[in-house]
Amino acid sequence: MIRRYSREIMQHIWSDENRYQKWLDVEIAVCEAWASLGRIPQKSLENIKSKARFTVERIEEIEAVTRHDVIAFVSCVAEYVGEDARFIHMGMTSSDVLDTALALQLKESAQIIIQDIRTLMEVLKKRAFEFKYTPAMGRSHGVHAEPITFGLKFALWYAEMARNLKRMEEAARVISFGKISGAVGTFANIPPEVEEYACRRLGLEPDPISTQIVQRDRHAQFFTTIAIIGSTLEKIATEIRHLQRTEVLEAMEPFGKGQKGSSAMPHKKNPILSENITGLSRLLRGYCLSSLENVALWHERDISHSSVERVIAPDATIVLDFALARLTGVIDGLVVYPENMQKNIGLTRGLWHSQGVLLALVDRGVARDTAYQWVQRNALKVWENKGEFKDLLLADEDIASTLGADAIEKLFDLSHHLKFVDNIFERVF
Repeated sequence: MIRRYSREIMQHIWSDENRYQKWLDVEIAVCEAWASLGRIPQKSLENIKSKARFTVERIEEIEAVTRHDVIAFVSCVAEYVGEDARFIHMGMTSSDVLDTALALQLKESAQIIIQDIRTLMEVLKKRAFEFKYTPAMGRSHGVHAEPITFGLKFALWYAEMARNLKRMEEAARVISFGKISGAVGTFANIPPEVEEYACRRLGLEPDPISTQIVQRDRHAQFFTTIAIIGSTLEKIATEIRHLQRTEVLEAMEPFGKGQKGSSAMPHKKNPILSENITGLSRLLRGYCLSSLENVALWHERDISHSSVERVIAPDATIVLDFALARLTGVIDGLVVYPENMQKNIGLTRGLWHSQGVLLALVDRGVARDTAYQWVQRNALKVWENKGEFKDLLLADEDIASTLGADAIEKLFDLSHHLKFVDNIFERVF
């Protein structure tokens, strides 16, 4: 229910109805500012505030003739207000309305995304502590390396999402600037006091300097932040896809009653949710590139950015909201198989103790290169299915005579690899 409510809010933010309402909010805030300076009679302001309204249908009718959305909007509102409509849009340019209203929409979207991130972090933390001490094989280059715990995976993702939370909060701050500075940003026909009043009234900061538009580096930071968050989601989704491989099967996406995995093969359980998140992250990175292209505009303004933002602003925020919610559900319902983790740890027959043996030999005075050769020659035999690593070490004259059987036995202790898990969790949480 909460998720559906959030989705409905995000969709409403980018609806035509809300977009025009934001435009109207900006226009009325500016009228209030003018009234505070004595340029609009108080009676006229009250009339504007009580009568100003619009319909999407009427705006579209007028725009079909004017071919200009803001003019169509102002004309529509004027039909309701009457004579006092002459004070609406006074001294303003279209982008005063468009950019300030867009800032309001992006700010509202950011608040939903921020809450989505916090919800995901809560689930990651819960699962991190659930599997804090559950041994699993750590992998580098896709090859077994040394043991970790499964909880450390979730802790790592939590820490990265905490950084993403800070990034999104900063992006929301940077985007929350409006401008009411006129045709080229010089306040020639509308004083800075109007901008100051209107922006504060709307919950925005006045941009210290603008041209006809708010500069698009702000928007680029916002959409780049969205892309970074999407890349984190893909990183997590990719790991889940690996863990669900039949040969690994250490974890699996939740599979609902009645769910089907394949139209041809009834046995299939596929990581479709994680694959979906992977695909959505590609869209988010594409939107990021588009926003970067928008930074360089001709002179004091062109409109090459406008068509781009009409697509990427709603799409990027809606897609990220959806992807965050989807991953939260996957993590919360993730089916975990500790027994398979234990089985996988044993696949390489103790090879993951190789560094411990190497360091023990170095501690006994053996040159590192020599020690490496001794350990590696036995490790390669394990890869060739010629025995257990510990047995081969005990049979190796160089290693056995240097370390002794008791010392070799002690080196094969899983707890050695997990002794600082508590320290890591204290750092993260």
